[in-house]
Amino acid sequence: MNKAKLIEQMSKMSKLPKAQAKKALESFIKSVGASLKTGKSVVLTGFGTFTCIKRKARRGVNPATGQKMQIPAKKVAKFKPGKALRELVAS
Repeated sequence: MNKAKLIEQMSKMSKLPKAQAKKALESFIKSVGASLKTGKSVVLTGFGTFTCIKRKARRGVNPATGQKMQIPAKKVAKFKPGKALRELVAS
């Protein structure tokens, strides 16, 4: 499902106009991003937890050339599904 289809689905389920559903989704994405940028996690009970983790620098190989290279440390977003979401997907 892409963003446009998600907005359409949200609009149908909430009976809101697509413009409001789009605004709500974009606000959610910005809010989660802002929290992760400051190092705070976002916990949605039953759905899951968004966190920001720090990956260590590591050595890698360029697949095109086979040359060894150093991959720098960086922060990445991580999502861990909650129990209710795991059970919904599993059934």
